[in-house]
Amino acid sequence: MRAIWSGAVSFGLVSVPIKVYSATTNHDVRFHQVHEADGGRIRYKRTCQVCDEVVEYADIAKGYETPEGELITLDENDLNSLPVATGHEIDVIEFVPADQIDPLLFDKSYFLEPETKAAKPYALLREALTETDRMAVVKVALRQRETIALLRVRGKAIVLQTMLWPDEVREPEFDILETDVELRPQELQMASSLVESMGADFDPADFHDDYRDAVVELIESKKEHGDARPAPAAEKRDDSADSMSDLLSALQASVDAARGSTSKSTSSKPKTGSEDDQADDTADPKDDTGSDSGDDGKKTTTTRRRSTASSSGSGTTRSRSKKSDDTGADDKVESDAKTTTTRKRAPRKTA
Repeated sequence: MRAIWSGAVSFGLVSVPIKVYSATTNHDVRFHQVHEADGGRIRYKRTCQVCDEVVEYADIAKGYETPEGELITLDENDLNSLPVATGHEIDVIEFVPADQIDPLLFDKSYFLEPETKAAKPYALLREALTETDRMAVVKVALRQRETIALLRVRGKAIVLQTMLWPDEVREPEFDILETDVELRPQELQMASSLVESMGADFDPADFHDDYRDAVVELIESKKEHGDARPAPAAEKRDDSADSMSDLLSALQASVDAARGSTSKSTSSKPKTGSEDDQADDTADPKDDTGSDSGDDGKKTTTTRRRSTASSSGSGTTRSRSKKSDDTGADDKVESDAKTTTTRKRAPRKTA
C-alpha cells in the first residue's frame, strides 16, 4: 500500500507520528465505452450549452447557481482566499462511548501506521480505546479539507474513520411511520423466534459478490473462445490539439470557399476587346473553310492573325496610357475592315 497522508495523532501531551493508508478498495469490474466497429475508446468533450463550442480546461471556472436562478462564479483568487486547513495534526477532541456513534455517519476508512519510534504510544492508545470501549472524536484536514472523524480499533490497527457532518444525514420523513400499528404478543413472539433460529456469528468471508464473479467468468470464457482482440493504440491527444485541428479545418473550408467564389467571378466577367474579336472571327466557321480561292483563304488567315495580335497589343498598351489605347483601337478598326473586305471577296463553296 502507498501512504496518502502523514502526520501525528495528538491527545493530551502524547503525540503519535503516523502514516495514513486507504483501508478499502473497489473490485468492481470496470467497463470502458468503445466503438463497436474498431474498439476505439470514446472521448468526451466539454461543450458549452449556450454557445455550443468546445471549452478548454483553462477557460472553465467554478460556478454556483443560487435558488433564485442567479449564477456566481469563483476564480482562483477567490478560492485561494478561503480558509484551508493544511495542518498535519489529528487532534483528539473527546472520547465517546462506541454505542453512541450512529454508523450512518461513517464515510471512508483509513489505516494508521505508526512510525518506528512511535510503536509504544500507538499501542498505548489502541489498548486504551479497547479497554474503555470508546472512540476518539477528532478533526483532521485531508486533501486541504477539514472533516470530523473517529479513531477506532480494528484488530491491532487503529482506523481513522471519516464522518459526514450532521446536516448531511437526512431524516426519514415518512408519514406512514407515524401511524399506530397494533402488534399482538403472539406475532411478536413468532417473529423473535424466527430471528433466533436464523441467528449466526457474522463472518464477512462467507459472502461473495456473485455478480462480479459472473462477470469475470463471462470475460474469461470469451477470452478462451477467441473473442478477445488486441486493444487499439490510440494517439495521445489533448484539447489544444483538437482545437488546432478544428481551426485548421475551418481555415481550409474558408480557403476552399474563397477559391470557389473567385472561380465564379472569373467565369461571369464580361469579355475583353480581344475576346470579342476572337468571337467574331470564329462566329461563322463556314467563312473560314468554305473558300474555293486558296489565295483569298491565305489572306484571310493572315489578316486574322494580325488582327488578334493587334487586339492583344491594344489590350496591353491600353493599361499603360490613353494614347496607346487610341492607337490600339485604330489598329483594331483597320484590321476588322480588312478582314471584312477579304471575307466579302471570298466566294462561298456551293454544294
